[in-house]
Amino acid sequence: MANPLLALTMGEPGGIAGEITIAAWKKFSSSGELTFFVIGDADYFSQVSGEVKIARITSPDQAAKAFKTSLPVMHMPLVSPVKTGVADSTNARSVIASIEKAVAFALSGEIDGMVTNPIQKESLYDAGFAHQGHTDFLADLAGKAGYKNTSVMMLSSMGLRTVPISVHIAIKDVPEALSKELIEDQTRISAGGLSQWFGLSKPRIGITGLNPHAGEGGSMGTEEIEYISPAIQTLKDEGYDVTGPLPADTLFHEEARVNFDIIMCMYHDQALIPVKTLGFHDGVNTTLGLPFIRTSPDHGTALALAGKGTANPSSLIAALTQAGQMATNAARTKDNSESNQK
Repeated sequence: MANPLLALTMGEPGGIAGEITIAAWKKFSSSGELTFFVIGDADYFSQVSGEVKIARITSPDQAAKAFKTSLPVMHMPLVSPVKTGVADSTNARSVIASIEKAVAFALSGEIDGMVTNPIQKESLYDAGFAHQGHTDFLADLAGKAGYKNTSVMMLSSMGLRTVPISVHIAIKDVPEALSKELIEDQTRISAGGLSQWFGLSKPRIGITGLNPHAGEGGSMGTEEIEYISPAIQTLKDEGYDVTGPLPADTLFHEEARVNFDIIMCMYHDQALIPVKTLGFHDGVNTTLGLPFIRTSPDHGTALALAGKGTANPSSLIAALTQAGQMATNAARTKDNSESNQK
């Protein structure tokens, strides 16, 4: 396939999104690995771009021609002037609209994938945003377009991929939130995503326990006995290559993690701490289960760093790189499938 074409959302204008976007453009405009355009306020990006030229485009197909010499921006005007380091809820509607526009392009096939800059959820909530974050918002948009409303948050860095089966909830609520069915569904979606987007036809899947030492035979909790082990057995019976429940404290060192293509974790920190410890500046958040490719840098808006010239673009660069690789893998898988059918 030709170089993948990706849409990048504007993210929170008061944060570091503009700075890291410019840095990412400098990297990819010279390497030629992929093409991306931004859906955001062209005037704002002109202000933060320095010597980088901004090319206003009106359709995705115009991005490739402009990309080598200019950052292509599809204008999505902000309501209020940007205050560096401040998340302004008056601009929230534009931030949300940028995401919705990228999803529309992804669903129509006009782009090969989308990458989302970080959002400040508190300011979006003030504007009526009703979702925990990008992951469930994207699933909702896909559901409204007639696709299955499912999503799984996968984190990756330094060759490690993890999925938190329960996400943004208090630790005390995790045991009740988990279930045999949820573990099975999230694992199936993750396996399907690795097959479709990463070229892993039968991924090796590790599944953690919830309790210390995976419950130690029920002496430190019975969740492993009640629903984690039964879920694993069902998945094995369906032909998935799954192992567990595994004690999380001995699962993420180098010798152990190389045995798995992905590790399903029972709660947020169990999945995110190892990924961020291995590669804090290079982590990528990928949403599996959607009918399109979506990645994001694995960090927040960094309001305190905005405008200081110290923001690290590595995670955004990694997110764009992974989205491009996923698009290439998907195209290769599709071509192989069509060839086999002839």
